[in-house]
Amino acid sequence: MTIPESQLETWSHQGSVTQSKNTYATVKLSLEDSSAGYSGESYSIFLQGSYGNDTNIYAESDVDIVMRLDSVFYYDISSLSAEDQARFNKNSSPGSTSYAAFKSQVVAQLEKRFGKSNVDATKKAVKVKGDGNRRDSDVLVCAGFRYYKHYTGSSSDYTEGICFWNSTGVQVANYPRQHSQNCTTKHQGTASYFKPMVRILKNMRSRLVRDGYLTAGIAPSYYVEGLLYNVPADKFGKNYETTFVSAINWILQADRTKFVCANEHYYLLRDNTETCWPVANGEAFLNAITKLWNNW
Repeated sequence: MTIPESQLETWSHQGSVTQSKNTYATVKLSLEDSSAGYSGESYSIFLQGSYGNDTNIYAESDVDIVMRLDSVFYYDISSLSAEDQARFNKNSSPGSTSYAAFKSQVVAQLEKRFGKSNVDATKKAVKVKGDGNRRDSDVLVCAGFRYYKHYTGSSSDYTEGICFWNSTGVQVANYPRQHSQNCTTKHQGTASYFKPMVRILKNMRSRLVRDGYLTAGIAPSYYVEGLLYNVPADKFGKNYETTFVSAINWILQADRTKFVCANEHYYLLRDNTETCWPVANGEAFLNAITKLWNNW
């Protein structure tokens, strides 16, 4: 048997919006407090993740928030010629603050507003525990990042993103705005099937984790979105059952080593990198959802 259209329809629905919206507003307001230690710096606050991309499901609770330092930026100039790298280094100057100082001040502000016992800064993102109608939130403290493709001094071309340092001290650069914009463009180009299909796959993941057929954390939403992003637009449409079969069959037959993340800056499936989905995890997810479909 296959999963009936009625079940797929249920799984396609978006999760809580109002509560997530209110959580974002509350955390954002606290971060914008004029008494915060970083108030003199330039910064940006915006959403990323499932709620920010409209792919959240009822089983998800966290609201992902980006707190980006804009007074300074970090960069990658490895693609420039030696001459342009030298020119860039000659023209660059130290910023007014550092990522480490900014993160420390953001954590202090969150602890001041929500209490030290409700703030955990030991992971990649700062976890702020929910309370009442406020959901849990993950605040990713980061800085501006530029990947330079061209630089002459008088002109430049770069991809703008964010960067942060993980718990082991490794710098991680990513491009959440491009991810979000590209997912929205994909959604519009698939007769509005892309985002509901992402939610269907995520609900399948939740079922598989609940029943013990898939390990929790093996298929983050970011990579599930990236997986479907690679599927051609003509595989979406008609209904959810047809779309699932067409999309998954295409994925299973494709050269997945060429798949890219939705930001189109990194490959999707690669081992030993902070920005890609480990190959075995991606394959385990595909195998699990295929079995769930075939054995329903």
